[in-house]
Amino acid sequence: MLEEVSNKRTIRSFVLRMGRMTPSQKIAYEKLWSQFGLTIEQGMIDGDALFGRSAPTVLEIGFGMGDSLIAMAQAAPDINFIGIEVHRPGVGRLLRLAAEKELTNIRVFAEDAIEVLRDCIPDASLDRVQLFFPDPWPKKKHHKRRIVQSEFIGLVRTKVKLGGIFHAATDWENYAEHMMQVLSNEPGWENRAGQNQFSEKPDYRPSTKFEIRGERLGHEVRDLIFQRLT
Repeated sequence: MLEEVSNKRTIRSFVLRMGRMTPSQKIAYEKLWSQFGLTIEQGMIDGDALFGRSAPTVLEIGFGMGDSLIAMAQAAPDINFIGIEVHRPGVGRLLRLAAEKELTNIRVFAEDAIEVLRDCIPDASLDRVQLFFPDPWPKKKHHKRRIVQSEFIGLVRTKVKLGGIFHAATDWENYAEHMMQVLSNEPGWENRAGQNQFSEKPDYRPSTKFEIRGERLGHEVRDLIFQRLT
């Protein structure tokens, strides 16, 4: 996940933490990657061929340890889900859970989200892009590292179908306001809740550990749901 979308990029919106995989995560990664994993080197994906069917497709950026993405894929077997996460322990855990629950409607990239969007996702192919509880980079000097910038939203717009959705959620008030400003100023999008209004949490979004932690700390969770109009 990068701020810039050109081939020359220097600002990343994530720090790659080299956490150790548990034995079960490592085994899952090694044994199940060929079943669920995708790489940038494979190039543009063909959703129908990838999943063996034509179905609505949802892309989630930064699925963490995978709990909410697994829950969504399990609750909506008629939807294809593609997850992106750079932290390998989370990828390993999601692969293990996907296999345990015998899910066939999920695929995974362990890559930078900007590169995946640019090089692997066909234009106008996604029904929804999700970004739940991204790193808020709370210090002002780090705000440039926030993934939600004009360039990023412009790239997302090319990948979402007309009528498709970009859905973000955060428990950091300043980041919520930042995202609202960026999205409201980008052409081609409409706020589903009304101008400068946050959306009610939709039923399809499970509560995450970040949401629960934030609520425990007194943080209000805010959802932003914008629809591509043009």
